[in-house]
Amino acid sequence: MFDHLKKIFSEETEKPSSETKNKKVEIAACALFIEMAKADGEFSDDERSFIISEMKRTFNLDDNYTKDLMILAEQKAKESISLYEFTSIINNSFSQQEKTELIESLWKLIYTDKKLNAYEDHLIKQIGATMNIEHKQLINSKLWVKQQLGLN
Repeated sequence: MFDHLKKIFSEETEKPSSETKNKKVEIAACALFIEMAKADGEFSDDERSFIISEMKRTFNLDDNYTKDLMILAEQKAKESISLYEFTSIINNSFSQQEKTELIESLWKLIYTDKKLNAYEDHLIKQIGATMNIEHKQLINSKLWVKQQLGLN
């Protein structure tokens, strides 16, 4: 499964299949979560569990696939030159509503430890900008998540 995922992400076909597009989106989204989790210098077990749960819930994935996806996404995040590699895939595949939901999930990930680190704040602003999310919407999503989590 891992090799299959790796091959899909590196494929550059003229007309990729819908399965290939879906897998690339899954890898890109997971890589963004991983980048965010590592932004403060610590990738905690709680953050890892959150990412796994979000990936399974959002994309309806099974445990084995999600495990392979996490491994590949971590590798892709480590090899990446910029966030654009991942956000461009999201931009081409997600509606504005889906991008907003992804941003909300990233805020939830940030607040798994109940605090916002300056590096996390900077990174989510970069992600939001490259996904064409207005700053006002980014802040509204942050405030909504903080309210949902009981953080004020």
